[in-house]
This record gives sequence, C-alpha cells and structure tokens, in this order.
Amino acid sequence: MGLELPPSYRQFLLFANGWGNNDDCCLLRAEEVGWLRDADPSIAESWPEPKPENSWSVPDELYFVYGPEQDSIRYRGEYVPDTLMIGYWDDGVALLNPHVRTSEGEWEAWYLAPWKPGANRYRSFWDLAMDELRMRYAR
Repeated sequence: MGLELPPSYRQFLLFANGWGNNDDCCLLRAEEVGWLRDADPSIAESWPEPKPENSWSVPDELYFVYGPEQDSIRYRGEYVPDTLMIGYWDDGVALLNPHVRTSEGEWEAWYLAPWKPGANRYRSFWDLAMDELRMRYAR
C-alpha cells in the first residue's frame, strides 16, 4: 500500500495476519485490507464530500472524546471514504482513519454499522480490538 500502518495494527498483522471467519467476526488478512472507497464503494459513497457552506466537520472539543463519554453522532463523515477497511462484524465494518494520528503513529479506529447512529471511535486499533473482546465476553 506504500504507507506505514499504525503500530498496534502492524503488530497484530505480524502476530496473526487476520482473525475470525467470514460468517461472524473477521479481521482481514494483510492482503485483503483496502481503502474503503475501493473495498466497499457503497459505504464510502453514502457519506458524500461536504460542501464548504454545509461543512459536517465536528469541532475538536466534541470530536476528540473517547470512551463512555463519546457521542457516536459526533464523527467526521467527510473522513469515511479515506478510511482503511480492516474487518467486519455484526453487519458493520472496522476502519482505520489516517486523518487522525497520535504522536506514537496510531490511527484512529472506527466501527460503523447501518443500525448504529454515527461511529464508535477509538484512539487506536488496539483500543477497538480490546473493546470488542470485552463486549463479546460480557455477553
């Protein structure tokens, strides 16, 4: 792909290179990962580019809230086409957002689903994966 992937996701690929199966929860193998606009254009196109006079952008003080206090409606839809699709489960997709990076090189991670308003956002792939594991084992 010609770019450096975030550290926690890179470590996952080196260790497991994919996880799960196509019927339930699946984190894609390195060779299956792709930009959402190419991997699933229908999802990417459902968030058209905002026009300057109708910007969808959420102010930083509302956007950079993670964890239980996060409001999933407060996301930046304009980033969706540029995200990297890394997996899917429960009719949704797991994405990495290259527009938001930490000083350690982590990319923001998202979970989008048609039944969910907005996006669940995480500081990193690691945070998304740990949250999903916690939820699966709590069931």
